Amino acid sequence: MKKDKKTNVYKLNDNRKFSKVKKIFNINDRLGRMLIVFFIVFIMLIGRLAWLQIVQGADLTEQMNRQLTASKTISPKRGTIYDSTGKALAISAQVDTVSIDPTKIVVEDENGDIDEAKTKTLKETVAKEFSEIFDLDYEETLEKVSRTDTSNVTIARKVENDKITQLETWMEDNEIYSGINIDEDTKRYYPYDNLASNLIGFCGTDNQGLWGLELKWNDILTGTPGRVTSAQDAVQDLIPYEDETYIAPQNGNDITLTIDANIQQIAEKYLKQACEENECEEGGNVIIMDPDTGDILAMATYPDYNLNDPYTLDFVPENVWKDMSGDEQYALQQQTWNNRAISYTYEPGSVFKIVTAAAGLEEGLADADTQNVYHCEGHEIIDGVQINCSDTSGHGDLSLRDALKYSCNPAFMQLGKKVGAATLYRYYDAFGLFDYTNFADIGDSGSSGESNSIFWDLDNVGSIELATMSFGQRFKITPLQMISAVAAVANDGKLMQPRIAKEIKNTDTGAITTIEPVEVRQVISKETADTLLDMLETVVDSGTGSYAQVKGYTIAGKTGTSEADYSDSNSVKVSSFAAITPVESPELVILLTLYGPQGDSTGGGTIAAPVVAQILSEVLPYLEIPSNSTDSEMETTTLSNVVNKTVGEAKRILEKQGFECITSASDDEIVSNQMPVAGTALIEDSIVKLYTEDNDTRVSQTVPNLKGMSLSEAKAALKNKNLNIKYSGTGKVTSQDMIADSKVEEGTVITVVLKEEIDE
Repeated sequence: MKKDKKTNVYKLNDNRKFSKVKKIFNINDRLGRMLIVFFIVFIMLIGRLAWLQIVQGADLTEQMNRQLTASKTISPKRGTIYDSTGKALAISAQVDTVSIDPTKIVVEDENGDIDEAKTKTLKETVAKEFSEIFDLDYEETLEKVSRTDTSNVTIARKVENDKITQLETWMEDNEIYSGINIDEDTKRYYPYDNLASNLIGFCGTDNQGLWGLELKWNDILTGTPGRVTSAQDAVQDLIPYEDETYIAPQNGNDITLTIDANIQQIAEKYLKQACEENECEEGGNVIIMDPDTGDILAMATYPDYNLNDPYTLDFVPENVWKDMSGDEQYALQQQTWNNRAISYTYEPGSVFKIVTAAAGLEEGLADADTQNVYHCEGHEIIDGVQINCSDTSGHGDLSLRDALKYSCNPAFMQLGKKVGAATLYRYYDAFGLFDYTNFADIGDSGSSGESNSIFWDLDNVGSIELATMSFGQRFKITPLQMISAVAAVANDGKLMQPRIAKEIKNTDTGAITTIEPVEVRQVISKETADTLLDMLETVVDSGTGSYAQVKGYTIAGKTGTSEADYSDSNSVKVSSFAAITPVESPELVILLTLYGPQGDSTGGGTIAAPVVAQILSEVLPYLEIPSNSTDSEMETTTLSNVVNKTVGEAKRILEKQGFECITSASDDEIVSNQMPVAGTALIEDSIVKLYTEDNDTRVSQTVPNLKGMSLSEAKAALKNKNLNIKYSGTGKVTSQDMIADSKVEEGTVITVVLKEEIDE
C-alpha cells in the first residue's frame, strides 16, 4: 500500500486489487457450478419420479400386489364314472398338494441377517419331518428344501387328509409357518382296482387322463380350475383384504356307462381262467352286448392291471421285470393298458361264416335246408392251392345248415364264389366292417384308441383271397366290429352303433344329457335274420358249438378257430365263440376271443364255447331272464345255520342232513363259524367245516384240474381235498368255476359243467 500525495489517501496495489477481485469471482464460479449440478440432479430426480409414476406405475403396482397378495388355483373335481347300476368306477377325492418356497425357510438373527447355522438346522428338521410324514427319501427331500434357485418346489402330491393334519399339527407345535404351502387338490381313485381297467384307463398326477376312456373323455371329465386372491403379510399369513376375489371352479361332468359291474366281474373271472388254463400267449378278451340298443354290458381284456397302480404289472415276475430295459418295460405296459376289444385286429375265423351266410341268404343265392348244394372232400383246390377243411376226411354233401353246423370250409368257399367278391364287400360295408364303430363318441373328444379293419382292396381279391375270406381268414377286424355284426343278426337285421355311455351329468347344474342308442342301418331282412338264428341254434344243439349249451336257455352260436398267418410275424392262432341268447327273443350277444392258446385241443368249440357257457350260466339268471328248465339234475339240501350252537349239537344237525362234519374242537365248544355258509345248497356227503373261537385255524387247498373227468372222478378228487362239488350236465367235465391250482379254503364249493364228448 502507498500514499497518494495529491489526495493524501492510501491506495491498494493494482496487482493485489486484481487478485482479490479474482478470488471473489472464483467463489462465485464454484457456487454456480454447484447450483448447476444440483439443478441437474433435481431435474433427474423429477424425471425418474415421473418415469416411475407415469410410465412404470402400473407395472410397479402390479408387482407390489403380487408380493402382497396370495393367489391360489382351486382344482376342479374330476367327474365320476359310474356303471349302469350306479356303482362308482372312478372317483375323485379331496386331497392336498404340499409345496415349499425354500428361500423362506430361513432363520434370521437380531439384525435381520440370515443365520446360516440355524437355517441349516431348520432345513434339516423340515426335510426330516417331510420324509417321515410322506414316506419320502430324506436326502432327496433335503436337497429340495435346500434349493436357492427357485421359490416353488413340490414335496408331495395327492396327500390324504390325515397326513395334512399331522403336518399342520407339527407346524403349529414348532411355530413354522413361512415357506410351507398346502393347496387343495383332488386324487383319482378306482374302487374296484382291476375291474374294466383296459376300458376305463387312468389319470396322471395332474388329474389329466392318460389312457382309455379317461383320456378319450378328458375334456368332459376335467372341468375348469378356479382361483382365489387374498392379501398376505410378510410371512404369508392372510390378512383382511377388501378386494379379495373368488372364482369358483367348474367341476367336471359325471358319466354313466352301459357297463354293469356285476356282469363285468363275471366276464373277467372266466376270461382270466380260460387264458391261464390254455396258456394263451397274447391273452384274450370278451364282449357282452345288448343287441337291441348296442349297449356294451361288459368289455374285458386279459391280462389286466390295477388302475390305482398302473405302472406295476402283477403278472410279470419281479426278477424278469428287473432284467428288462426301460423301453421293454414301457412297451409291455402299453400293451397291457390297451383295450384289445377295440385296438387289436385279428382273423375272426369261422365265426365270420355268419356274415357270409347272411349275404348268401339275403341275395337269394342260398337257403337253409336244401340238401346236396355243397360238397366237401376235406379240402378245396383253388388255383392249384389246397385249402383244408377242419375235418380233413370230408363232410360229403351238405345243406347250408349242415355247413354251419359242422363249420365246413369248402362249403363256404363254394358259397363265397357264388356270391362274388363285390357283393360280399357290399355286405361287409353294410355290417360296418370297413368303419370305426365310434363306440365311445359322446361329443367333441379325443381318440379312444380304436383300430379299423384290414382288408384287401377289392381289385386285388383273387380266387384264393375270395376263398379264404369266405370262412374268415387272411383279413383282420376288431372284436368289437365282429360282435356288432353278430348283434345285427340278433336284432332283426338292424345294425346298432355300439354304446358305452348312457348319460352325462353336469355336476354344477344337475342337467343330464342322455346318449341315445343309434341305429346305423338295416343290413339284412328280419326273415334272413330269423333263418340265420335258427341255423345257428343248430350249431349249439348238435354241432361244433354244443359245449356252449346252458341248461334252461336256448343258445345260437358259432365257433371260430383261425390258423396263424405265418407270413405275418404278429399273427397267432385264435380260438373264439360267438353266442346269441335266448334265440326266441335275443337279449344278449357275447363274443369270447382267445389269442395264441397252447395245448393239444385249441378249437373254438372245445376251449371257447365252454367258457361262454360258464359266463351265460351266471349272467342270464342275474339279469332275471326266464329259464325254461323245470327239473334239476342235482338233488341238494340247504345247509342249516349252526353258528352259536355247541359243536356236538351242530354235528347232530348236519349229519342228519346228510353232511360230513370236520372240526378240531371239542363237542362242548360253541361254533363261531362254518364253511360253507348257512343257506348253501349241497349234495349228500358234502363236507362242512366247523370253527370255534379257540379252534379257528383255516386250511387252504389247491384246486385240482377236473377237466376231462367223469362225475365220480371229480367228486373223489375234490373230496380228497375236503372240497365240495356242484355240477350240471352229464358226460365229462368241460369247465370248472375255480381255476386249477388256485388256493381255496376247505369246504369251498367247486361248480363244474359236464358235457358229452363231441368231434369238432
